[in-house]
Amino acid sequence: MHVPVLLVESVAALNVRPDGTYADATFGRGGHAAAILEKLAAGGRLLCLDRDPEAIAAARARFGDDARVSICLAPFSRLGECAERMQAGLRLDGVLLDLGVSSPQLDDPRRGFSFTEDGPLDMRMDPGRGPSAADVVNAADARELARIFRELGEERFAMRIARAIVADRRSAPFSRTLQLAELIARVSPTRERHKHPATRVFQALRIHVNDELGELELALDAALARLAPRGRLAVISFHSLEDRIVKRFMQRHATPDPMYAGLPHVPAHARPKLRLVGKPIVPDEAETAGNPRARSARLRVAERLEGELAA
Repeated sequence: MHVPVLLVESVAALNVRPDGTYADATFGRGGHAAAILEKLAAGGRLLCLDRDPEAIAAARARFGDDARVSICLAPFSRLGECAERMQAGLRLDGVLLDLGVSSPQLDDPRRGFSFTEDGPLDMRMDPGRGPSAADVVNAADARELARIFRELGEERFAMRIARAIVADRRSAPFSRTLQLAELIARVSPTRERHKHPATRVFQALRIHVNDELGELELALDAALARLAPRGRLAVISFHSLEDRIVKRFMQRHATPDPMYAGLPHVPAHARPKLRLVGKPIVPDEAETAGNPRARSARLRVAERLEGELAA
């Protein structure tokens, strides 16, 4: 079962109008989408995206007969393409990005995201595309593995773990999640309270395999380009790497180009395109008690300003 994080807060942030057009660009299992649809009248529309074929199958089973809903199998970096397929030149009144992985992905050992249950070392959100985590672990040299673990997982013992992986794979390539998790636990010199030693390495591999940060940057650009005037962008992040990208993107587009500071005329391309809406929102104690996976979530919201739209 997938429990949507910050459900009430994120849907409220979109400021849903009954006749508006919205995008849930990370469908997952449809918790946020269902809440948006509850607020839409017959003339409203909802575009649902996900790069995971299983999530799209769930979307079609749940909402395939709803005339208000369009479903697109694609990463959220292709939001503009999916919106154009829905309607040429379509502008969106709200876009929701719920980053990271869903509970069904984490809890299914076959997907390879879990370091507590054994399964194939995969971690691809779309299992049919690109190299798996096993491919990366078995092919990259120690320096590259350490860079991935350090930059994407903020792992303190990145090089120690990378060298151990390279040494162990000489006798047996890595193919299973517990095989890797047990090695990390064996070579990590210290333990963080209430955190498995493999947490950061598994996060780093997942982000690398799915190019999550690159996809996020493209998705933010695509959302801005498609937002209608006064349209809302709401983004839920789960770790500092994601949140930093979202924060900087919103701040950059909410600020005039400093090159034109003090000049009487600021050209359209240098004017702010967004207005920040409120402060970042985090789950309350009741939500984190009921859903521990929500504890690191952070919701940021911005609104598209009136005026010339992005190309």
